[in-house]
Amino acid sequence: MKVLIVGGGGREHALAWKLCRDDPNINLIVAPGNPGIASIARCVPIGVDKLDDLANLAEEEMVDLTIVGPETPLEAGIANLFQSRGLPIFGPTREAARIETSKRFAKELMVRAGIPTARSVQHTDAKEAKAALADFSSPVVIKASGLAGGKGVIVAQSAVEAERAINAMLSDRVFGAAGREILIEEFMEGEEISLFAITDGQEALPLLAAQDHKRLHEGDFGPNTGGMGAYAPTSLATPGLVARGMSEIIRPTLAAMREAGSPFTGLLYAGLMVTSDGPKVVEFNCRFGDPETQALMPLMDSSLLELIAAVAGGGSLSRAKNPDWKPLSAVTTVVAAAGYPDKARTGDVIELPPCEKGVEIFHAGTARDPRTNELVTAGGRVLAVTAVASSLIEAAEISRSHAEQVSFKGKQLRRDIGWREVMRGARTT
Repeated sequence: MKVLIVGGGGREHALAWKLCRDDPNINLIVAPGNPGIASIARCVPIGVDKLDDLANLAEEEMVDLTIVGPETPLEAGIANLFQSRGLPIFGPTREAARIETSKRFAKELMVRAGIPTARSVQHTDAKEAKAALADFSSPVVIKASGLAGGKGVIVAQSAVEAERAINAMLSDRVFGAAGREILIEEFMEGEEISLFAITDGQEALPLLAAQDHKRLHEGDFGPNTGGMGAYAPTSLATPGLVARGMSEIIRPTLAAMREAGSPFTGLLYAGLMVTSDGPKVVEFNCRFGDPETQALMPLMDSSLLELIAAVAGGGSLSRAKNPDWKPLSAVTTVVAAAGYPDKARTGDVIELPPCEKGVEIFHAGTARDPRTNELVTAGGRVLAVTAVASSLIEAAEISRSHAEQVSFKGKQLRRDIGWREVMRGARTT
């Protein structure tokens, strides 16, 4: 089988790694890819925003299917383009991708469908938004409605902080077009988990739930990032809670999308807050999460490729069974560049440690220096170091140890990935 993956980050490296294990004879092309991906696939230097070039590549290479990693080409309509040219693709249309690309669309959809989520209001005017704060108690959540690379959410602890966040988004445009409209939401108490479901638009199969760490610093302090690490499984995601997530959130959402004339196929990612009243939606994403994918793929025992191929080809999952998972734990530690998440420094030389069995280093923001061919930093989140072991505590120790051995100037990492699970009494064997 010949497969094209669109993207060049740690998520795409993990997907490529998994597909190579699902089918050792796979012919894998990744655009644009990265140096880590280049060790297992053929990388083609086409950016994720070059939709026509990507479609031409898929046609010229006669690929059997295309998998879209990041959200930006989905927002731009890559699935629409590929479908119009008869090219099988795994990922939602532009209209369906609005469930991530417009938080307003997602919130209104949930309200209509009765899907549990936080109360919110939308605003485009800073003065009106500040006046609306009177209807919310602190802390309160301020969100950019559009795509902001996982950074467009501010939990304001006071009205002063909330007004500052409103000014930053609506007046100062710190998130650009993504912040032209904002949501003010009530704060939900609990812990957040990531629940992925592969769907053909009707049927949906859940993947193993994971928990990621958005804050830059240990103990969940500091600014929001795209994700500084993740682990799976999590004891929060009991079979009963996952069943509720599927029956009360995922399936009703898919039905609401069909009713809205925008059926969703691909990977639906629900960020769920586990509250005392049950799971509630924090946000939806329209693609595999990053860095959760780097933690999930090494644990997946059954074939991801088979499920993706069925959906991309317009088939049904009605006869497919839920994926099988190894009875192990995985912890992913992200190693980030100096300056991240504000202005990440690039061009620092990277030295990687040798990896023991059960450890994978997935490349994200890396490149080759054209003069020296040295591996250098080329983005905010540089590497994702995943360890798989019999217990979460052991996996966390191994992941942290290997991440600490990665060498480049100004590197940043959290040494407490999975700390909430440890505090809940994670097993040691």
